[in-house]
Amino acid sequence: MISGVAIVGCGSIGSKRAAALPDGVRVVSVFDVVETRARDLAEGLDSDVLAASRLEDAVAAEGVDLVIVATVHDQLPVGALAALDAGRHVLVEKPGAHRLDALCEVAARAASVGRTVRVGFNHRFHPAIRHAHDLATSGRYGRVMSIRARYGHGGRLGYEREWRMDPAISGGGELIDQGMHLIDLTRCFLGDVDLEYAALRTEFWPVPVEDNAYVALRGRSGGFAWLHASWTEWKNLFNFEIALEHAKVEIRGLGGSYGPERLLLYEMQPEMGPPPVTSWEWPGPDRSWADELVDVIGGLAGAPTIGAALDDCIAAFNIVDEANRR
Repeated sequence: MISGVAIVGCGSIGSKRAAALPDGVRVVSVFDVVETRARDLAEGLDSDVLAASRLEDAVAAEGVDLVIVATVHDQLPVGALAALDAGRHVLVEKPGAHRLDALCEVAARAASVGRTVRVGFNHRFHPAIRHAHDLATSGRYGRVMSIRARYGHGGRLGYEREWRMDPAISGGGELIDQGMHLIDLTRCFLGDVDLEYAALRTEFWPVPVEDNAYVALRGRSGGFAWLHASWTEWKNLFNFEIALEHAKVEIRGLGGSYGPERLLLYEMQPEMGPPPVTSWEWPGPDRSWADELVDVIGGLAGAPTIGAALDDCIAAFNIVDEANRR
């Protein structure tokens, strides 16, 4: 039973994870290379949370069962390997590493020590995504024929100087950032996919990585996906469309700056023509972080899961790696 967690990386994502823990699970220790961030998070949680000055001390602290690694990309495998060496289970944020070989090293270590590593693809847990998946797999509307998706934002002042723009730290540009979510979601609907086409372009930001990624994926069991991830969107955007044989499902928004999270179902009629539209909206706060943690912790106790495993992350990273080599 998971009752104690260590947080490695105390920035915005690590803080979100700490706040989203289910009842009965507490933060035991925290670590960040910027010690003040670790102390601030620890003080905001509980007086007895250890703000460790060393990574090894945080992951080995008494009472820790699960380590959540939420660092910059090149430190994700460092934190995951340290946690595994301490005998802990791991939730590592996507993309899991900055390089595919580093991610595979984490997988090999997890297998050798008999511990589980899950990967934080929290978009799987947005209610619109879950409901769309239920509709697409119900059989009522036939098979998935195609997916068309767009995801992007416009950066901010000084964005070109942030760590995401340094490939030695990030491992790449927009494709490994928001594009990985689109690849993972596509795999949720189509299963295993192969890269058909990729264009990684740097259009606006003066950086050595792409700010726009255009990717086409072919499902091994059928279906086709056209994905566009962008750092030049200017107005935050998430749009994910699934064309079925007898309906289309469209997801708009993720809440917050991406706009209200909505799902629209367009049902084909026998006479075709304009379809009736059914819509759902989820106006509340983003529950995906909390729901993913419930899934991870439940899975470690033997419950069925819908979240991403290391194999899912490696499959998505293989697409990113191949696109970067083309």
